[in-house]
Amino acid sequence: MRHIILGAGPAGVIAAETIRKHAPNDEIYLVGDEPEAPYSRMAIPYLLIGNVQESGTHLRHSGDHFQRLRIELKRNRAVKVDTTARTVTMDDGSAHAYDRLLIATGSSPATPPIPGIAGAGVHACWTLADARAIMALAKPGSRVIQMGAGFIGCIIMEALATRGVKLSVVEMGDRMVPRMMGPVAGGMIKHWCEQKHVSVHTSAKVEAIERPGSEAPGVLNKLAQAVGLGGGGKAHEAPMLVKLSTGQVLPADLVISATGVKPNIGFLKDSGVKCLVGVLTDEHLQTSAPDVYAAGDCAEAFDKVSGRTIVSAIQPNAAEQARVAALNMVGQKAELRGVTQINVLDTLGLISASFGNWEGVPGGQQVELTDRDGWRHLSLQFGDDTLVGCNAIGWTEHVGVMRGLVEGAVRLGPWKEKLMADPTLLMEAYLDRAQAQSQFAHVLSA
Repeated sequence: MRHIILGAGPAGVIAAETIRKHAPNDEIYLVGDEPEAPYSRMAIPYLLIGNVQESGTHLRHSGDHFQRLRIELKRNRAVKVDTTARTVTMDDGSAHAYDRLLIATGSSPATPPIPGIAGAGVHACWTLADARAIMALAKPGSRVIQMGAGFIGCIIMEALATRGVKLSVVEMGDRMVPRMMGPVAGGMIKHWCEQKHVSVHTSAKVEAIERPGSEAPGVLNKLAQAVGLGGGGKAHEAPMLVKLSTGQVLPADLVISATGVKPNIGFLKDSGVKCLVGVLTDEHLQTSAPDVYAAGDCAEAFDKVSGRTIVSAIQPNAAEQARVAALNMVGQKAELRGVTQINVLDTLGLISASFGNWEGVPGGQQVELTDRDGWRHLSLQFGDDTLVGCNAIGWTEHVGVMRGLVEGAVRLGPWKEKLMADPTLLMEAYLDRAQAQSQFAHVLSA
């Protein structure tokens, strides 16, 4: 049996190792398109901070790990999948037959169509090559403009702030982390960052990036000279000038693009593999094509909490989806229990969390408790008799309880009204109702 795994990130590596454990004699090809040992993108901020070296980002630290497991690493990029012929065509023109195929190609940064974004000094923070370029430019005192203040953007922001740069963040939404936090919570995170000397521009976007090095200054350079940027009006001292939709022009030594990601699924066009936002899968991570599976940031799986299919690009999902897909690829029936919608974020020391349908559901109820001076906020969203989502800032002791109530769809009974009156009673509600639900399930199965 020949298994081809497209993607050498966490999902691909875990899938390959799981297949080898259960199918010791099968062929396994792990295909990655970067000239690096398989590594974790989530470790890149730690590299920027200086907590780890490049080797610390590697998923496996033994140089002969894959060789010992007889997992063959290939440096290629898939450009076409033929599910009828059961072949994958690579960017070098070679075609490879498969018995089982796993699509674990992850995602790539979404680059907004901004004039000047393709030039020097602008980087995503996605690959080790990006990290090397950023470390060369992000020196103490460097003027850094970051586009995007979502979940990934806030992680990058913390790494940049640790390097001692002069940081400005530009976010299109009306608050920070708008896809994770409601208005109150997102506003509190913005205020926290500003107190930490990060300039935050919300409800704004970058409209153009200019490099004023020519003898005939561009429009941005002229505007910058008019408002006195660059030190005594010498705007050319800034390698880049960044124009915002608010009319402001900011000088920059480095621009980071953190405006979101998109699944790497373009090569599946006309393959017969059905894609929506990501590669659509069933509970076994099987796609619409026979013997083709998907896992990780490119996979779209059913979420029991929201009742719809979603792409949830977090590493715990990638790991579990990879494990389930790999087991099914070797003939062992396994089922994905659900997609985790959980984000816990450390923004310059302020801990925030988001679970499930944090925006609420139609016909649902909600309760909020906010202590701005104490940097604490709690928002609970209810649907019928369950907690369906929540936002939290500062309530670190309740993170596990919130996840358990939301993902377990725990019936609250009289505790719903108690939580509406006092949302801090989460621990008491969980201990009482989760135990009762467990006992009820035991009786039904007896």
